[in-house]
Amino acid sequence: MRTGLPASASAATWGRAAVTAFAPATWGTTYLVTTELLPPGRPLFSAAVRALPAGLAVLAITRTLPRGAWWWRAACLGVLNIGGFFALLFVAAYRLPGGVAATLGAVQPFLVAWLAFLLLAERPTRWRLGLGLVGVAGVGLMVLNDQAGFDAVGVAAGVGGTAAMAAGVVLTRRWRRPVGAMAFTGWQLTAGGLFLAPLALAVEGPPPPLDPGALAGYAWLGVAGTLLAYALWFRGIEKLPLGALSFLPLLSPAVATALGWLVLDQSLTPVQALGLGLAMAAIVGAQMNPDPGRVRWLLRLLRRPGATGHAVAAVRVTQPTSGRTCSATKRTKPAGSGSSGVGCSTTVPAPASAHRRTAAATSGASPATVTSAPGE
Repeated sequence: MRTGLPASASAATWGRAAVTAFAPATWGTTYLVTTELLPPGRPLFSAAVRALPAGLAVLAITRTLPRGAWWWRAACLGVLNIGGFFALLFVAAYRLPGGVAATLGAVQPFLVAWLAFLLLAERPTRWRLGLGLVGVAGVGLMVLNDQAGFDAVGVAAGVGGTAAMAAGVVLTRRWRRPVGAMAFTGWQLTAGGLFLAPLALAVEGPPPPLDPGALAGYAWLGVAGTLLAYALWFRGIEKLPLGALSFLPLLSPAVATALGWLVLDQSLTPVQALGLGLAMAAIVGAQMNPDPGRVRWLLRLLRRPGATGHAVAAVRVTQPTSGRTCSATKRTKPAGSGSSGVGCSTTVPAPASAHRRTAAATSGASPATVTSAPGE
């Protein structure tokens, strides 16, 4: 089962991926807003303020409540995607260096691939698994440093938060939302906020006083970074292949690194720039899904000249009866070396009206040997 976008995906498909990418891009602004505008030492309060007011506002606007099984499903998804994810994320952020926490989050494509295989029978591809390694390496180069330390509780929280979001993504696809994207987002934000609010009160105490900067920061995180971002994210889960979508969160550490360089005047070393490039390459590459059969066929075709010393002529053949286009090759030997050899199983006449040649043969006018690429 194919789980990535084809290399020749339409502009509309790429557009949906770009719109969905707005969500993790805005999540990447959280570090800057938190350190510069929000009250320190209140991660659970900040998470609750991000989720609960926006969720209640959406419920008031849409006037749509869950029905039947969707009461517990909305609560489950709200805890996985919002409440539990935010709580574990902040625990990891406080107990681990930011680079370690971000690198743990970069393993999400592997968790999504595993859960999608178990729950949706979507088999992961080697292409996507390989790009997952590229993405982890890229994020590690961007954010890890010599002072990075490891704390067992922090690592467990980081992996748990990433696993919670991965499970939320896969279950959102499996259950399929029964209402519009905005109402569906409101359900989850409300459920996640109701999970976080008493937890924040019990752990952190009464809410702190808020200055204008903090109010502006919470407004940005609540409206753009949570309400709009999650509405687009949940819509992307429905429209995009999970394998392609699971790489988009790599944008978060990339945006955080770029903002640190642009706004906070933090240094951007060549190693970090390389990591940023690798992460972006993994994100873009994951939106494509080259056909493994075609890749293997092309590699075999390209290896033949080097292995035998023969020249290869590539021909595009259109069969006049069916209109079917096939790839054809004709191998010719140097003068005096004997008859031409062919490496394909089917030989057909090659009238001029039936052929469109993309590379001219070196000599002769022998029949064209047609090899259909896998999948044609």
